[in-house]
Amino acid sequence: MRADAQRNRDRMVAVAAEVVSEQGADASLEEIARRAGVGSATLHRHFGGRIRLLEEVFRSSVDEVCAQATELLDEPDPLQALTNWLRAMVRHATSSRGLATALVMSGDCGSDTHARVISAGRKLLERAQDAGAVPAEVRIEDLLKLVNGISLASAEDTAQADRLLTLAIRGIAPASA
Repeated sequence: MRADAQRNRDRMVAVAAEVVSEQGADASLEEIARRAGVGSATLHRHFGGRIRLLEEVFRSSVDEVCAQATELLDEPDPLQALTNWLRAMVRHATSSRGLATALVMSGDCGSDTHARVISAGRKLLERAQDAGAVPAEVRIEDLLKLVNGISLASAEDTAQADRLLTLAIRGIAPASA
């Protein structure tokens, strides 16, 4: 990519992050393009649409939660590792306006970002299931939908999100609660 094209792309991502933090994941793409000083066609040419742009905006958050999942694989208690990761997911989603919605959108279209989150969480879930702490029928996709629902319902209220997640964990691992 040419240097000027890369600068445009970087500026569009930075502006999109700003607008999404103000307006949420459904922020106007035209507004993002206008503030970035590019045409709407340029924005679409670089990203193809809302989901790919949101994935770029939240790339570092997704990278961070995937790295946390890898680190937690060394945690001696598999259920605690899974719980810690789910709490990290809720914290990220409630503190980054638009992230929970972006993850739902990326899941609906089967994006690479969604696949990375699923893969990271699946390893932790399988460890907890192998240890007998979580029933075999629990799926990582279900847990992530719970996390997204909790994040969306709690908005930026992290205390409420934590209480709701605790209730959900009690439901999936009642013997350990």
